Amino acid sequence: MDGESIDIKQDKLQKLKGLFPELFAENQLDWEKLKAAFGDDINFANERYVLNWAGKSDAFRVLQQPTTATLKPAPEESINFDTTENLFIEGENLEVLKVLQKAYYGKVKVVCIDPPYNTGSDSFIYPDKFSEKKEDYLKRIGDKDEEGYLMKEGLFRKNSKDSGHYHSNWLSMMYPRLFLAKNLLRDDGVIFVHIDDNEVHNLRMVMNEIFGEENFVAEFVWKRRASSALAEKLVSVDHEYVITYHKGGLKSFNGIQKDYFGYKNPDNDHRGDWTLGDLTVGMTKDQRPNQFYDLVDPKTGIVHKANPDRVWGYIRESMDKLLAENKVYFPTDVSKRPMLKRFRAELKSEVNPPSAV
Repeated sequence: MDGESIDIKQDKLQKLKGLFPELFAENQLDWEKLKAAFGDDINFANERYVLNWAGKSDAFRVLQQPTTATLKPAPEESINFDTTENLFIEGENLEVLKVLQKAYYGKVKVVCIDPPYNTGSDSFIYPDKFSEKKEDYLKRIGDKDEEGYLMKEGLFRKNSKDSGHYHSNWLSMMYPRLFLAKNLLRDDGVIFVHIDDNEVHNLRMVMNEIFGEENFVAEFVWKRRASSALAEKLVSVDHEYVITYHKGGLKSFNGIQKDYFGYKNPDNDHRGDWTLGDLTVGMTKDQRPNQFYDLVDPKTGIVHKANPDRVWGYIRESMDKLLAENKVYFPTDVSKRPMLKRFRAELKSEVNPPSAV
């Protein structure tokens, strides 16, 4: 007990939210949705498919505000300063992205970002302000410690889930940075953004707006831990995501080089090396009755009975064509199943696509 009386307004809002969660956005009652749900005159202003949030206009103003900052070389903190081809920039990331626009506009092939996941316990840079005096700016971001690292007290603040603009604050932080990162990419450039379940839905939408939905590449899933010890609600979230978009000129990834170890030509087929592939499919005779039939070896006359739980992968007419083209391998051991001959020369690509999982 904290000694305070019940907050009647909040109590009513929580009860209303329990009955009608669709009327709330970022834990606040949306009056337009309320009137639409219980009124007769339903009219949503500016109906269109768009991502909007509280503070989006301010995010655009921050994006458009120029900076007069410059990069300052630090030879005493560098290794092989005059010969290295690597560049490490230390500073507030939005301001650095603005500084890089002139020198690196349209020149970067890959951008990889690991932003705050907005879990409620992490922190991110907010608000953005670059019109202040240098002394105030240094006071806000902190100076360097004895090891040369920036002290970030004052620069970071927690974006609590109790905030009425919890998602909006995160979107306002992300939008200008993603926009400027896109400017740096080459026409065939690609961007990878790490994220988890907290903001993956908003990240996809904001990147659709900045990069164009047609330039979405993939939502890669990577397993971040093997243990389920941190499971909540009896569901172990052991994975995160890497959202990938390109600038518009990417043809494809290189792919993974195929292994041709299993390709041989024991029967001297004029089409070259081949390997065995499955000739059946995981369907029952009831699901695919036109693919349930006995297969006869044309050379020996041996009958291979159809499997009622795993039928052939082709209808009879297509199978007859494969037989005529000598693309079905019949084993000498009659207890084994016929297989499909897959020729290396008929492969569509020399590489396998990388898996998104």
